[in-house]
Formats: sequence, structure tokens, C-alpha cells
Amino acid sequence: MLSIIVSLAVALLFGGALFLTTSLHPLVPVIAGLVVFILIYIILLKRIMNQITAAMDGVQKDLVANRPEVAVKKLEAVQKKYGNWQLFVKKQMNAQIGMVYYLRRDFSKAYEYLNQGFARHWMAMAMLAIIHMKRNQPKQMIATFDKALVVTRKEPMLWSLYAFCLDKIGDRLKAVTVMEKGLKKVGADELMAENLAALKAGNRMKMQGYGDLWHQFQLEKQGDLIRKHTKAMQGRRKIVRR
Repeated sequence: MLSIIVSLAVALLFGGALFLTTSLHPLVPVIAGLVVFILIYIILLKRIMNQITAAMDGVQKDLVANRPEVAVKKLEAVQKKYGNWQLFVKKQMNAQIGMVYYLRRDFSKAYEYLNQGFARHWMAMAMLAIIHMKRNQPKQMIATFDKALVVTRKEPMLWSLYAFCLDKIGDRLKAVTVMEKGLKKVGADELMAENLAALKAGNRMKMQGYGDLWHQFQLEKQGDLIRKHTKAMQGRRKIVRR
């Protein structure tokens, strides 16, 4: 990455100049060069991350305003401008772009980006796993969830999604195992415990407790969602009339 190369070049020049122009112990220029490398790298990293954060704020506003095409172009611009400067920027932007396409239900396009995304972005990895499930690729689905859980062990939603998808493809026994393991990693979690009990009883998991976080994965049929929203609206009207 360019930030490392630039920092290293400055450090070598500084250390070399100190070695050639002074009679200090040879170890001193080495230590001084290392300090300069760290300082320059931190300064570059902070500057780049501030610029990326500012750009991402604009992307978020575009998504809220339902301008996904504009958001994707901005994400691609960030990737192009900073991808060679900082580690993992390309993968992070791929994850973000893939999520935008996933939310638009363009799963083919989403897969292209999510498959090159960042493993530490658990939401993007979960979406990639779900696409594998939709494509009847259970081995790839399981491998993707497992990869995400290596670096994100404390997220209840990720464990629950994994179990939900396993149950959906007919592997309830493994779904139970995943939820039991997840509860040990996460700790006390009421919703996970309830869903584990439901699986053991042969019932479906209830994911609505996760709210919008659940709905964005689009694992419920559109008709079911419409019925639920309609029922909720009818309930509100009754309350108002009273």
C-alpha cells in the first residue's frame, strides 16, 4: 500500500541522513527511522480515514434519500482514490457496494462485489451467505457463515441468521448446534434462547424481534411482510379510535 511505501521511504531517508551526518551509535538512526515511519504512517492513515469518513457520510445521505445509483458511484470513487493507499479499503468498498445491490434485490450484481468484500463486515458476509443459499449452494453458504464468525463471534444476529438459513435448507440439527454454540459465545440473549427452544420444539424461528436489521436481509416473502404491516396498521387504527 502507498501509505506504507511513503512512510518507509521517508523513514529510510531520515535514518540514512542521520547515519551519514552524525557520529551517533548506528542503532540510533535505526530507532529514529522506525519512529519516523510510525509517525508518518499514523498521519497518513488519519488523513485518509477522515476523508473516507466524510465520503461515507455523503453515501449514507444518498441511501436515505433513495439515490442508490449515486451512492454506488461515490463508493466506487472512494475505492479508486484510496484503494491503493490503505489496506482493506477496496474490500470494504466492495462490501458496501454489494450491500447496496443486495438491498435493491439485484443479487447477481451484489454477489460480484460481496464475494470480494471484507470478511470483518459481518452484514456483508451474511448477505453473501444468503445468496449462496438462494443458489442452492449449502456448502458455500456454511463456509461463508463460518468465515464471518471467525472474526465476529459476539453478534447475536449473525448466529441467528446462520441457524435460520440452516433450518431453511432442512438442517435443523446443525441449526440447533449453531444456536447452542452462539449462546456460549454471546452470553445471555433472550431472543436467541427463545429461538433455540423453538428449533428444539420443531417450530420456526421468530426473527421479527431484530426489527429492521432482520428485514434488510429480505428472507421473508413480500406477501408476508405486507400482511404484517397491514395488521400493524389496523392495530394502530383501533388504538386511535379508542
